[in-house]
Amino acid sequence: MTEPAAGSASASGLSVDGVHVHRSGSPVVRDVSLHVPAGAVTVLLGTNGAGKTTLLEALSGIIAVETGTVNLDGHDITRMARSKRSRLGLAHIEQGRAIFGDLTTEENLLVAGRKSEIEGAFELFPALASRRNARAALLSGGEQQMLVIARALVNQPKVLMIDEMSLGLAPIIIKTLMPLVGDLAAQGVGVLLVEQYARLALAHGHRAYVLAHGQVAYEGGCQELIDDPQRLKALYLGPQV
Repeated sequence: MTEPAAGSASASGLSVDGVHVHRSGSPVVRDVSLHVPAGAVTVLLGTNGAGKTTLLEALSGIIAVETGTVNLDGHDITRMARSKRSRLGLAHIEQGRAIFGDLTTEENLLVAGRKSEIEGAFELFPALASRRNARAALLSGGEQQMLVIARALVNQPKVLMIDEMSLGLAPIIIKTLMPLVGDLAAQGVGVLLVEQYARLALAHGHRAYVLAHGQVAYEGGCQELIDDPQRLKALYLGPQV
């Protein structure tokens, strides 16, 4: 996928500069800088334990940034509460498809917004529209992932961070869901995608970063890694590469 032209898109979005993050007093993320522009899919790769989830949790405010800065559309959000980051337009879909199983699909969306605000989610995910009144616990894994994404989109975020969208899903479902990230970018959303299926994510991304031992080991176009499988294999040694 071709990177967006430089200009207004690259001037907005999420900017991370020299971020260090600790867990239990030990450094996990070290001096990471990256940019997630509006209207583009930025792919973040790395083996298990590389620091990807820790980085996303720090960016959304679940855990603290030790040093460095995080900016969203020019606002310094480094020390902001998670709720305020969300109100400014940063959404984080964590691993695990957290849904309210006893609530219906519609009620899960109403947790995030008013009835008038959730219809766009049903338009984006027609499969959910037909399951509007079904208990969320009875949805398939793919439908539950759609629901989690739809709920995050109700408040029209500027930047959406997705941590392992494919986790626990069949490959055929993943191939159905993955194009959605490109659709979101086409609507102007900046997407930061953490994904174990490296080649599939790169095929739908614009720019890629690879983390190794908590540091950026690669920054460049997604197509460059697709065209150089040996380099991709050397950078990212996960089971799907």
